[in-house]
Amino acid sequence: MKAVILAAGKGTRMGELTTALPKPMLKVHGKPILEHIIEGLVAAGVDGVCVITGWKAEVIESYFGDGSSWNTSIQYVRQEVQDGTGKAPELAKDFVGTDSFILTYGDILVPKETYQAMVARFSERVFDGLLTVTEGEDVTKGGINFFDEQFCLTRLVEKPTLEQIQQLRDEGMLKEGDPVFYNAGIYLFRPVVFEFTAKLKKSPRDEYELTDAIQAMVEADCSIAGHLIAGRWVDVRDPEVLAKLESESI
Repeated sequence: MKAVILAAGKGTRMGELTTALPKPMLKVHGKPILEHIIEGLVAAGVDGVCVITGWKAEVIESYFGDGSSWNTSIQYVRQEVQDGTGKAPELAKDFVGTDSFILTYGDILVPKETYQAMVARFSERVFDGLLTVTEGEDVTKGGINFFDEQFCLTRLVEKPTLEQIQQLRDEGMLKEGDPVFYNAGIYLFRPVVFEFTAKLKKSPRDEYELTDAIQAMVEADCSIAGHLIAGRWVDVRDPEVLAKLESESI
């Protein structure tokens, strides 16, 4: 099992905090966000990590080096053009080879056990991918996901508008009292995902969207497992979230 971490963005919502540091290197409880993630991945049995860097790449690369201090091997690939999450994983295609890999953003914190639980769920049968979800988030800021009785993905709607949400209700996809599953931004894929990222076209936001590739996989009858994250899930999106984390246990 390998892992790919997307850590190329500047994190503009962090303001001056990311003038000299990439957002994944901001500290939580005295340790960079990215270090918490890598420690969790290694604990889950990941034996190789590729970090996609960009803004202030040298800060990440000099801190983690070859990864030996974290009992793993770390490689780096720099993303020169920031054109969305859909094409970024392709930079790690050679690193991945024929292995399955966890894909995560470099600013999402979850309990370490999450990665182990993902691997266990992925091992239940032959899946092409796995998508994690959480509850209680505003789906208009992320994505809403729908699953069948085996909790496999049947549909994904990225950043739905209020009109789209109403349409989903009218279609019977969203029912009163049913849980609403928000895309948690941590995945597990077989290399088949690259067949779909290669065909991506830019979204209305003028970006290549990973979620478009995942939806295409579903439409092509690929099997995508769902996994509900147990416990705390944090997207460290702004200074307020970062400050709150300092007062909480992680």
